[in-house]
Amino acid sequence: MNSRKIFLLLGALVVAAVTAFMARSLIVGTPAPQAVAAVAAARVDGPEVLVATRSLPVGTILDATAVKYQPWPKDLVENAYFIHQGGFDAKTLQGTVVRNPITAGQPITQGALVKPGDRGFLAAALGAGMRAVTVPVSQQSSVAGFVFPGDRIDLVLTQNVVGGGDGAPLKVAETIMRNLRVLATDQRTDNTVDENGKTQVRTFSMVTLEATPKMAEQIAVSQTLGSLSLSLRSLADNQSELDQAIASGAVDVPNGSDPKAERAMIARVAAQPSAGSTSFETGADVSRFQRSTVPGKPIDTSTPAGAAAAAATKGPVVRVARGNAVTDVAVGGKK
Repeated sequence: MNSRKIFLLLGALVVAAVTAFMARSLIVGTPAPQAVAAVAAARVDGPEVLVATRSLPVGTILDATAVKYQPWPKDLVENAYFIHQGGFDAKTLQGTVVRNPITAGQPITQGALVKPGDRGFLAAALGAGMRAVTVPVSQQSSVAGFVFPGDRIDLVLTQNVVGGGDGAPLKVAETIMRNLRVLATDQRTDNTVDENGKTQVRTFSMVTLEATPKMAEQIAVSQTLGSLSLSLRSLADNQSELDQAIASGAVDVPNGSDPKAERAMIARVAAQPSAGSTSFETGADVSRFQRSTVPGKPIDTSTPAGAAAAAATKGPVVRVARGNAVTDVAVGGKK
């Protein structure tokens, strides 16, 4: 092989090596293409219908935060839906009661609601196994009208306990029931708003509460003992009551970390009224001139039974005569 062919062969090898090296550099240096999925928000072609913003169980009294308008596919729109384009005002549904359970995001149907004045309205507002009981109140005992349907209240009984040797009654106030839901004030089940959208405060003389059958009996008899007052509860009380219910074992904590089960547990505790664990205050707790207990009545020694009872309770006595007055003075000790 002559020198010319050798040089040509070596030159071809050098060119091939350089080409391979450059090709490898291009392949390694170029980043791998990333698949980018462009998700375009699909625009719903249809009218706006009224849907639930949260889960609405049976008996829920609707307010302004419970519903909203949302676009809905026109092929899935039913005649029973509340359509925004039809000029319907959602404010007219405030105060209506949910007859059938509605999940969050589900359209509101006309048959799922009961309006005030309709037959069975109050029965639909009650939870399963609950009763409606009406209590007379005054402006002072009803938090000056700042109690609205859907609020939660405690029931306070104030009474005078008669008896005692001096005949003066014992003044007592005690919280007999907690976490009762207000169904209506007078005949109103919704909140009245003015032209600016602000809730109007109105006084009322009657309030209808949701209670268990046993608690309804207790409320009925408590009205014969004294006067009843409403104590408005804070929305923040639900967490403290939940902690107490968990600590006492009154509520079953769901296993695992299922958020739906936890929300159901919280809603169950928040909607559960309670009675029995009463707290009370007597007149002596607020004034030093009042008593804390009812003193016992003196024994009537003019009757044989009273004389026997007095002799049984007394120890040795000394009979002191001062003129025509004779007095027995106990000297202590036991017979």
